[in-house]
Amino acid sequence: MSTDPSTTSAPDFRAEARGLADHLRDLRRDLHRDPETGLELPHTQARVLAELEGLGLEIHTGRELSSVVAVLRGGAAGSADDAAGTSAAGTRAPSVLLRGDMDALPVAEATGLDYASTNGAMHACGHDLHISGLVGAAKLLAAHRAQLPGDVIFMFQPGEEADRGAKVMLDEGMWDAVGGKPDAAFGIHVWSGEPGLFLTRPGTMMAGANRLFVTFRGKAGHASRPQDSLNPVLPLIDFCHAFQGMVTSGFSVFDPVVATITQLDGSTAVNAIPGEASMGASVRTLSAETTAKFPVLARRLAESVAASHGAEAVVDWIEQYPPTVNDDAEAAFALDALRGMFGAERVVESPDPVMGSEDFSYVLEEVPGAFLFFQVSPEHIDPAQAATNHSPLVEFDDALLPDQAAALAGLAWARLAR
Repeated sequence: MSTDPSTTSAPDFRAEARGLADHLRDLRRDLHRDPETGLELPHTQARVLAELEGLGLEIHTGRELSSVVAVLRGGAAGSADDAAGTSAAGTRAPSVLLRGDMDALPVAEATGLDYASTNGAMHACGHDLHISGLVGAAKLLAAHRAQLPGDVIFMFQPGEEADRGAKVMLDEGMWDAVGGKPDAAFGIHVWSGEPGLFLTRPGTMMAGANRLFVTFRGKAGHASRPQDSLNPVLPLIDFCHAFQGMVTSGFSVFDPVVATITQLDGSTAVNAIPGEASMGASVRTLSAETTAKFPVLARRLAESVAASHGAEAVVDWIEQYPPTVNDDAEAAFALDALRGMFGAERVVESPDPVMGSEDFSYVLEEVPGAFLFFQVSPEHIDPAQAATNHSPLVEFDDALLPDQAAALAGLAWARLAR
């Protein structure tokens, strides 16, 4: 059999993935029953390592988190006998990264499914499907190692929900461990909606996530003697009223911002004026420019409101995740490749970014690639009425896992064979 990638056709990953359907379903449901949150996922990591055993992969685990990075060295690029992924001529083999995040949310499940979690956490964002789909892709590609025209890096990542696990893995030296930065990177995230539909777009795919905290400091006292105190609740109220106007007037509708006040804190006693009152807000931005501009405007507003009351304002701005920005060429490639596998009716170019956030953004800041959504609401649920990601009631159809695994494997193969 020829091992020249120019003459070796891609395997029928969709057909082969159907043979993994029962195993991937069972794996996903086992993971769903026992979710773990944050950066430390020892049971999840152990299950991934057991699934990858015997596939002939180079395995690396994290120091500060329960990550797994597995590398499949393809045989058709002259890299099968070289752990560094270089050919006999000394040239580096092409490589592609595929990513699946592994952490759950601190959400008590309310689905009533027979495999529902009972430990107070839940895979309410579908990361149990991401693990299973990536395991499936590893099995599919490993079965064709001799013909694989390059290397594939499988990135199993903890801590996506709040702990910037992708950045931790990069800071630990993931690129050095696998032999350098890959040529492209792809990730698939399950989503509520019409089942079986893939979506992505060139440019900004998801918003950056930021947190704003504003504290007003006054003078504490008795509620019956406000003249002897300086009530910080009053500037807090004025600031919150003016906050949405600041967003509307300060930012272009063509580079939108979603800013939502989610926390208010004052006195714990109704008859006491507190010394401090504060608010917290989630702020989603689509560009580096708006991310930099927002705290400037918020600080100016807070300080002017505080001054009008004779109070003091303290503003804290936290940039949690940058926007997830797809490379234009890699997004176009992904759309074409998946249309070739699944048909044009199942692969859609998304018209707008999503205002949710994702720490795959850190990978895409360093490597050209694309992040995609895969809609997997069960057939018996009306997509328009389906509970969304992060809901304790959300359900995902694991019968679609073979297509998820095949899509990841197909993207890697096609990108290496280009």
